[in-house]
Formats: sequence, structure tokens, C-alpha cells
Amino acid sequence: MTPTKRVKATVAYDGSGFHGFAVNRDVRTVAGEIEAALATICQEPVVITCAGRTDKGVHGRGQVISFDVPTDRVTDPGRLERSINRLCRPRIVLRDTTFVEHDFDARFSATWRRYGYRVLNRDDADPLLHGRVWHVREPLDVAAMNAAMHHVLGEHDFTSFGRVPKVDEGQTPPSMVREVLEAEWSVVDELTVFEVRATSFVHQMVRSLVGTSVDVGLGRVDPTTIPAILAARNRHAAGRVAPPEGLTLWDVGYD
Repeated sequence: MTPTKRVKATVAYDGSGFHGFAVNRDVRTVAGEIEAALATICQEPVVITCAGRTDKGVHGRGQVISFDVPTDRVTDPGRLERSINRLCRPRIVLRDTTFVEHDFDARFSATWRRYGYRVLNRDDADPLLHGRVWHVREPLDVAAMNAAMHHVLGEHDFTSFGRVPKVDEGQTPPSMVREVLEAEWSVVDELTVFEVRATSFVHQMVRSLVGTSVDVGLGRVDPTTIPAILAARNRHAAGRVAPPEGLTLWDVGYD
């Protein structure tokens, strides 16, 4: 068996041109592009692991990946990074590429993930922000949105704010319990920005929290009802799912 070295890298990408991060046959994905570049460089298939899968249209600024490369073909992680970037830029760019111990795993070694969501809250759209924000015309009550998100801090079952994975008959569904460490809305210039950090997330959890927050900000949902929505453990109890283009995986933590 060919000796290998494990590589860790941070990845930034424009998700608007991809069908999500994970490899998906017959469609263009971020991981698919990186693995194709690695196969060209290493002259053999290379499988990457990511810290958090992102959906179609979702962007990444601090996604983290790990993968194994043959030691006889890759001796310098900086050179490897430059080679991948030549093949993948400008839509995908790697940085901070380095060798790590073989027990490092981009997904399972991570202790938290942080996402950011940007809302353009004004009457007119901004063509230069198209595909990067959710344009909401009606004024938002940010204080009410923060009051709502205060209730999601800590450990909860987020079935009401996520998509429950399908399992085969007789299998036990995976836990939907997650721990949220931060969840706050702020106004930055003309953007209303949501920052949320958790140990991990269920599928569509951030976009569901954003959609319900916006409904709160528009006066359609009372912020004090969030505990009842969590307790319902029913996706129909929460608000809408925000569109993907405003969402970015900002960074991942490793202790």
C-alpha cells in the first residue's frame, strides 16, 4: 500500500455555481472540483472529507477539508495548494494548507461551526449583492429577532428547525439535538447579519432559524413562541426556510 500523508486545508468558494459541496454524480459540486484537481495532481483518486456539507447556492469562507495524498507525489503542502488553486480558481480557493496527523478528521475533529447569513433590508435591491444576500423590503425589528434567537441558545432538539434525515425501515433516526453557542443579529452598514455558532447543525437548521427570525422581525411571529416551537418537534411549527444565497459557512473550530 502506498504511504500517504494527511492534509488539512481551508476552502473558500462561491456556491452559486455549484449543486452543493459534497460530491454528487452528474452535477457540478465544490468537492467534485477539488477531487478532480487532486486526481490530476496525484495521478490517482483522492477523497476529501469536509467539516460541514453545504447545500446548493450556499457559500464558504472558512470550510475545512482533510484528505490523504501519496508521499511520493506530494512533498510540499504549499506547492500542492498553488497547484489546486490554479485548477480551481476563482470560484474555489484553498489556503492554510498543511500536513497534519493521520488521526485528524475535518468533520469529526471539529468542535464547532460558525455560519453567517446576510439580509439586505431596504426597498431597492443591490445588483452587486445579487446571489449573496436575501433581499427583504419590509423593515425588520432586529431587537425582536434577537429576543427570539435568545431562546435557541443551549442544547435543544431542533426537529422543528431542520429536515429529518430519511432512514430505512427498522433503523433509528439520528438525534436532532444540537448545542447552540451563539446566535445574534446585528446591523452592519446596510446589511442585517445573523451569526450563529454551534457544535454542529442539522440539515437546513440555519436557514430555518433565519426564516423564522425574519417572520419575527416582520411581526408575523411572536418571539416568545420560540420555546413552544422547539418543544413541538414539528417542522410545520416553525417559519419558512430562508433562501440559500445569503448563507456562508464562515469558520470551523478545532480544540
